[in-house]
Formats: sequence, structure tokens, C-alpha cells
Amino acid sequence: MASLCRNAVFRVCSRSFSKAPVCYKYDKWQMPDPMDLATGLEKRELLAYQAGNDDPFMMKGAVRGPGTKDQPNEIPSAFDSRIIGCVCEEDSTSILWMWLHSGIPKRCKCGHWFKLVKKTPI
Repeated sequence: MASLCRNAVFRVCSRSFSKAPVCYKYDKWQMPDPMDLATGLEKRELLAYQAGNDDPFMMKGAVRGPGTKDQPNEIPSAFDSRIIGCVCEEDSTSILWMWLHSGIPKRCKCGHWFKLVKKTPI
């Protein structure tokens, strides 16, 4: 009796497997485009990549320029403040972190000046 119940359970739970692709488009079967399935922030990121912006969230490190008081290094931000890190010496293993606020240029201990510049988010 127990074997009959077990076989009945396995027959009910079995599923068939299909090897067919997901959608039919342009006279052949293919997977859907990720742009068709993306929504929200993911879609905005994909659109930014298609437009040529490879850093839509401004996460890449900025290369320091002259960094004088008259020409400070401009740091883009969509907010009124941002935390930045300065590697003061090329061979340094530590990073000096500091808060940068809009409208107030700030000088690092190594002598470089930084200024926050408004940039619209993606």
C-alpha cells in the first residue's frame, strides 16, 4: 500500500521539460532583449550605457588636476555633500577621507584643493 501512495505522489509531482526558446521574434526563436525586461533603476542604467555613459553612478576615481585654490579639482555630485578620499602620495597605502560640501572648496593635508560641482543624476 505504501508503494502505491509513493508512486502516486511521484506521478503527480513530475513536470515536463521544454527545450523551446522563450519568445518568437523576426521569424526565428530567440531570448528576449534585456531592455524589454528591465524596469526602474536598472533600465535607467542600461539606457545610460547605451548613450555612452560608462559611469552613470559617478563611482570611478577622479584624476587629480592642478588642485590649486584658483583651479580646484572638481568632484561631481547629485547631492549637497559627498565623502571623498585622497591618496596623498603615489605609494601610500592609506586614504585620507573627508567630507566635501557644495559651495565650500576644501584643502587636503597634501595641499590639493577640491570643489563639489552639481551634476544631475541619471
